Amino acid sequence: MTAVVLVCAALIAAGGVLALVRVEKGPSMLDRTVALDVVTSILVAAVALEAAWSRRIDTIPILVVLALVGFISSVTIARFAAVEPEGEGRVLTREEIAALEAERMDTEQADRQASDDEHHGGGASGEVKE
Repeated sequence: MTAVVLVCAALIAAGGVLALVRVEKGPSMLDRTVALDVVTSILVAAVALEAAWSRRIDTIPILVVLALVGFISSVTIARFAAVEPEGEGRVLTREEIAALEAERMDTEQADRQASDDEHHGGGASGEVKE
């Protein structure tokens, strides 16, 4: 059992070092955040390995909290890294709402004017035109 724990600890340490190198080098912010997510997973694995080695179950709440932090951070990163179409899912300012409302009113007024031009001055209903 000792050999297995030592091999697992060495692999976890190597993964942690590689993830920290990726956090430092980047090159993009998304690479850094994914590397930090990997670091969180490595922390969970290290705590689980220690719990298995010492045969303790009182570290399970720590594992759950670390796993939840990792999950929430991943979801948050994915939410903010996602590319959304222009204006979709965005809270508008008062000025933007007023501009959109004015544009809608102008469009409705232009539609009404066109409709009035079509209906005024025409023949009576049911009249046959020659």
